[in-house]
Amino acid sequence: MPPLRPRPHPGLGAAAIGPEEEAAVLDVLRRQELFRYYGNDPQRPPPITATLEKEACERFGMPFALAVSSGTAALEVILAAAGIGPGDEVIVPAWSWISCFTSIVRCGARPVLAEVDGSLCLDPQEIIRLHTPRTRAVLVVHFQGAAADMLAIELLAHRRGLFVIEDCAEAPGATFRGRSVGTWGDAAIYSFQHNKPMTAGEGGLVVTRDIRLYERAVRLHDLGQYRPHHTSITPPREPAFAGGQYRMSELTAAVALAQLRKVDAIRDHCRSLKARIAPRIQALRGLEVRPLADPAGDFGFELYFYTPSPDVSTAFRERLDALNVWCQQRTGTYPQYRRDYVKTGLAATPRLSPFTGLTPWPAPGYRAEDFPKTEDFTSCFVALPLGWRTTLEDADYIASCIEHVHRELKMA
Repeated sequence: MPPLRPRPHPGLGAAAIGPEEEAAVLDVLRRQELFRYYGNDPQRPPPITATLEKEACERFGMPFALAVSSGTAALEVILAAAGIGPGDEVIVPAWSWISCFTSIVRCGARPVLAEVDGSLCLDPQEIIRLHTPRTRAVLVVHFQGAAADMLAIELLAHRRGLFVIEDCAEAPGATFRGRSVGTWGDAAIYSFQHNKPMTAGEGGLVVTRDIRLYERAVRLHDLGQYRPHHTSITPPREPAFAGGQYRMSELTAAVALAQLRKVDAIRDHCRSLKARIAPRIQALRGLEVRPLADPAGDFGFELYFYTPSPDVSTAFRERLDALNVWCQQRTGTYPQYRRDYVKTGLAATPRLSPFTGLTPWPAPGYRAEDFPKTEDFTSCFVALPLGWRTTLEDADYIASCIEHVHRELKMA
């Protein structure tokens, strides 16, 4: 048995907060300019949020970026910018974060739940099975830093005239075939929430190459307005309409900008940890490292492996936990059909629910028995969080513990 080591929290962007974030925040406070569109000099708007957007465009390879108040806000803004609303359907993985579902409902559209494959990302073939004349978009989630199969998804979706929206909340440094995730579809979102690879506590980004989507997103996030800063990027073409208020503050942008500049270093560290552990797991009979559409492009902050059964998975987690190894079967994500807001089928008021008329409820497509693949995959894995505070020695210890538990469970 390996000598017991302490259990430091792995940490991602929050663990990398340092003097860069502190200096950026103090600069904003000392200038006393907290709002992005105007400050002390009406002719010189504060620069930080605009700089974040500019550097995000450069980093992610998209011509337009818009900073917003959260990743969830980014989803709601881009869905509405694409004109998705009542009567429309959006295909979304059944295994995904809360707002992937609720943002669609809040637009008045119906989320259509899809199976995941072994990568825990959307199974591309589900687009064929679930597409109807009402389908308007596919929301792709690059789950926990690993890219979905964007070649297959793009081909199947665009042949059917569907928007492809990429949720890169957990994958800001990930790539697919050498190209950043978020650049394959029509638009993408990123998140700066606390548990993300880059964080400002809250905050989000919308990125797109579509001028119309960009202008509509700007108007949606700022009460229908299109201010001079955005006019300098591209002149307005759309008529004004009522929008919401999802603006990012200069304080949030200051932390987010410092974190954006660190995300590649965090990713490279996580990849080095995974590279020490994954081959040792792959050598063990009965265990399978999560198969990915592009293993080289994985961010690497969470390593998953499959066991032969839920019972073995539970035993593995319990024994690893006793050895002070961080391991989980749920990482904040649960099948949507097991969430209370899906079980009720409600929106803020009954008239806004896109599930009205589907009786009895839960209807087919919103029950556990409708997703045998997702149920199977998500009951048999062990998740190993890795992060900025995890050392190479920790990685070696984790691998040794997995080998030890494998012997204890007589899987050799």
